[in-house]
Amino acid sequence: MDYELMMNGTLKIGQKAPSFQVTTTYGPKTLNDYQGKWLVFFSHPGDFTPVCTTEMIAFSKAYPYFQQMNTELLGLSIDSNASHLAWMNDIYLRTGIVLPFPIVADRSGEIARLYGMVSKDVSNTQTVRDVVIIDPEGIIRVILTYPLNVGRNIPEIIRTVQALQMADCSNGSTPANWMPNQPVIVPAPQTYPELEERQKYIEENNNGMSWYLSFKEPPENCIKSHLEKC
Repeated sequence: MDYELMMNGTLKIGQKAPSFQVTTTYGPKTLNDYQGKWLVFFSHPGDFTPVCTTEMIAFSKAYPYFQQMNTELLGLSIDSNASHLAWMNDIYLRTGIVLPFPIVADRSGEIARLYGMVSKDVSNTQTVRDVVIIDPEGIIRVILTYPLNVGRNIPEIIRTVQALQMADCSNGSTPANWMPNQPVIVPAPQTYPELEERQKYIEENNNGMSWYLSFKEPPENCIKSHLEKC
């Protein structure tokens, strides 16, 4: 375990996700269990709390969409496994919804600190609403942090995973407000001859603003409803 990460929780995009071996509501889990899949690893402040309950219900309803994108969900809070199970059961009894993804029991806060999910300026006993998106190679690709009193937008998390997959598959970038199947940004030229060629390309296809900002339709193999990974 990385001692500096353990003390400071200084996760960074592009680094290898810290490994873990944890107890969850669906049995023991390790980071290696998710190899070859995208993982949305998210924390919530506590069981039996109102905002967290709405998020768990929303994540559960959206779970089939995540699965279609070769993506798994993993929750965490600094609560016991027994508390997680009781909360899951309470949600089921009141809504008929069974949480289909594991929740990590992290009473010591070890994993929460390792992943920077505890903000000491906010609370030492609760995790903030962190979202860490890890790719199939175990690399951290996105880190999102929400405060205790603001629930997450699950469709935006889905869109973020879709955008990551499209960018990887198309060797491009996704623009602001990008949605699935929309054009992607072409990488900018690196030499002046390439710049001239790009300007000609834009004039002929009317698909850009300037040499440094032009678009292309995603490759046919990338235009899919994410029923399988690109």
